[in-house]
Formats: sequence, C-alpha cells, structure tokens
Amino acid sequence: MGQKPLVARAQRWVWGLAAVAALCCLATVLVFAPGFLSPDSLDQLRQAQGKAPLTDWHPPVLSLAWRALIALTGSVTSMLVLQSAVLWGALWVLARCVWELTRSRGGSLAVLGVGLAPFVLNFAGVVWKDVHAAFALLAACAVAFTGLLLRNSSPRPALRWGLLWLGVLFLAYAILVRKNAVVAAVPVFVMLVLALWGRPGRRTWVTCTAALVAGLAVPAAAISLFAAPLQTKQGAQIMLDDLVHVLSVEELRSADVPPALRDRLVASARECERAGALSDAYWACYQRPADGLRGDSGAITSLWLREMGGHVPGYLQYRLLLFTTLLFETDYAYKAGITPNDLGIEVAHPRLEDALGTYVKGMIEDLPWLFRGWFWLTAALVLAIRPGRGLFAMPVRALGISSAAYILGYLPIMPATDFRYVYWPALACTLGLLLLWLGRGRTAPPPAAPGATAGRTLPVHQPADAGGQ
Repeated sequence: MGQKPLVARAQRWVWGLAAVAALCCLATVLVFAPGFLSPDSLDQLRQAQGKAPLTDWHPPVLSLAWRALIALTGSVTSMLVLQSAVLWGALWVLARCVWELTRSRGGSLAVLGVGLAPFVLNFAGVVWKDVHAAFALLAACAVAFTGLLLRNSSPRPALRWGLLWLGVLFLAYAILVRKNAVVAAVPVFVMLVLALWGRPGRRTWVTCTAALVAGLAVPAAAISLFAAPLQTKQGAQIMLDDLVHVLSVEELRSADVPPALRDRLVASARECERAGALSDAYWACYQRPADGLRGDSGAITSLWLREMGGHVPGYLQYRLLLFTTLLFETDYAYKAGITPNDLGIEVAHPRLEDALGTYVKGMIEDLPWLFRGWFWLTAALVLAIRPGRGLFAMPVRALGISSAAYILGYLPIMPATDFRYVYWPALACTLGLLLLWLGRGRTAPPPAAPGATAGRTLPVHQPADAGGQ
C-alpha cells in the first residue's frame, strides 16, 4: 500500500514536467510568431507557397514540409509551431527519462531549462535549416534515452525496432535538411543503437545501419524524382570563396576560364579585398549572372581542382583563418525578427520580440564566451575524452563526439562565421555537461551479453540482443 502514493507522486511530477514544457512551447510560439525569418527563410517560404520554383540551394525537404503544413493548416506559423513542439517535446522526454533514472527533481527541471538558455532560445523560433537539424538530432537523443529507460523491462523486439525507426526518421531529416550534419548524426546513431540493445551483435549493427541508409536514401530519391528541385550547383560557392581569397588578382586574370567568368572572378577578388569580406564571396562580392552558379560551376570546379594543388599553403592558411574567426569572433549570434519582405509578413508581437532581444543581447554582452565557437569546441572535446564513469557516460561521450565532429567538419566547407554553425554543439554540450553532473556517483549498469534473448533471465538493465551475432 505504501508504494502507491509514491508512484502517484512520481506520476504527478512527470505530468508537472509536461505542463512546464507545454507552457514553454506556447511561450516560444507567442514570442517568435509567426516565426523569425531571414532572407534564406523567406526564400524557402516562397518555395513552400509556390511563389518561387523549388530549388536545392536550400534543403527542399524543409520547403516541402512547410508546404504540407500550410496546406494542412492554412497558416505560415505552422512551421514555428512544429519546430517548437519538437524542441520542447524532446526536452520533456529527456527530462522524464532523467527523472525516472535518477529521481532528481532539480535535474529533470534543469533539462527543461536547457531550452531557456540564451544561446538556445536565441534561434529557437527562427526557421533555419541549422535549427531544424539541431532539433531533429535532439529528438533522436530523446528516443535513445527512452531506449535506456526501457532497458530495465527488456522491451519486446517490436518496440525496440519501432524506437529505432523513429530515431532514424529524426536522424535522416537532420541530414536531409543539413547535409554536413551527417558527421554529427553518426555518433547519435551509435548512441541510439547502444541504448536500445546494450551490446548489439554484428547482425544488429548491419540491420540498424541499413535502416539508417534506407531512411535517408528513400526520401532523398523521392524528393529528387517527384519534386524535381532545380539544381543550383551550390557547392561551387565554397570553391568560389577559395579562389578569390587564395589566388592573386594577377593569377585570376590569367586563369584558363571563359572571359566572362574571368572578369567576374577578378572583380570579385577586388571587391572582397575592398570590403574586407573574408568569406561568403558569392553574396558579398560576386557579380552574379541571371542563372546564379549553374553556368559557372563547371569552370569554377575545374579551376579549383587545377589551382589548389599548387596553392596548398595559401589554401590552408585561408581556411585556418576562417575557422579561427568562427571560433573566436563568432558572428550573428541573434536573428532579430523578420527581414523586410514583399509577402506582408511581420512579427506578431513586437514587444515580446524586444524582450527576447534584450535578454539574448544582454547575455551576449555579459557572457560573450557562451556565444563563441571555441568554448563549445572545448566543451565538446572534454565530453568526448572525459565523459566520466557515471550513469550517463555513454550518451555524454556521444554528445561530445557529435558536437566536436560538427564544428571541426566546417573547417573545409565553412561559408561564413555565424553562430548558427555551432548551434547544435551549444545545445548538445549543454545537455552533455548537465548529464555529466547528474550521472556522477551513479554507476552505469553493465551492457547485455551479445546473443542474449528475451526468453532468458537477464540482470537489471541488460536487454536482449534481437540481432545476435
């Protein structure tokens, strides 16, 4: 009889956490309504509304998802509602799992508090691919923690595989919406499999990997086949940056490319030097023809392949300079409101926007290191190398590796030095540091032996490996 009141109180706390998460989600929607939009966001909205052709310059999956939401609800705000629900829903699942595993009320509330951190809330309602990738990765982490929680009860294989597919769905979306997020998704995928199976056999790894590949390839092929987005050759944008910042004007003037492109490259190099533009030459300095990079991409790629091999020191110096700028002079830590547009879209609650701006910009001034890439790279490396030996050691290490890989992966491809490029590491490392603290003194249970089956008696926290060897 004494256990029933305890169980009831525990359940009330779980629902209390759900109520707090729901209120935070509602507040996020109200503050950001109808969603903060940059020029990139507005371009994707026009594609979603059919006012501009669908292209692959920005991830088509985001525009198509937005189109479906608008068709279903009739509201542009639906995308803001969805991404806010994913953020706070994932944090609630994580908070519940932390509560169930540690019985720490303060710890579970702190997990929800991650969403209110200024370096998380700053972009929480901005419709950006970087934000979508971060929230999808966070949702996959929530699925993994659900697996950790269920390992006590040795869940049925169907439930375990169902959770895997749900996690794969989030991971695939993160990669589709942000291609370089693949380096961050792999450690989260490993965490998901280890959380569900403990010590998976070879067959389980192969099957799970095949599920991830299928979850990524099928929607990518479907989008390419049925939506047929216009190919914009965006990859040449990175090569353009390298060419105009590594080669001298004289070398560009003698480059073996069509005369019109040669003139654009020379003019771009001069304009970037005059304006002090270290990156993003396509938007800052390049005289863009009507077809963007489609006509120039082949010649730009060929010139890059020919020239960079002979300019290795200059190339490395330029990329290192750009990367250190991202780490120590991280830019664009806050996106205010909605860029003026011809769609008639404005911020719904300007005073709430001002309050958010005061909070975030005040924290940028008071604690600037929280908005610098170096801090989150350092935190990521610490979590990856020293995750502790507590209850959450495995997910802490996965979050650290994911964050470090994501930041370091920008070294050769970074188009600018914006904080949104370290948004996922800031979110993941905050969660990882919190889990490291909450897990101290709580020993992680040993993983299940490979080949164990659900029909055998298993020690606590040791799940069956349905895949076997």
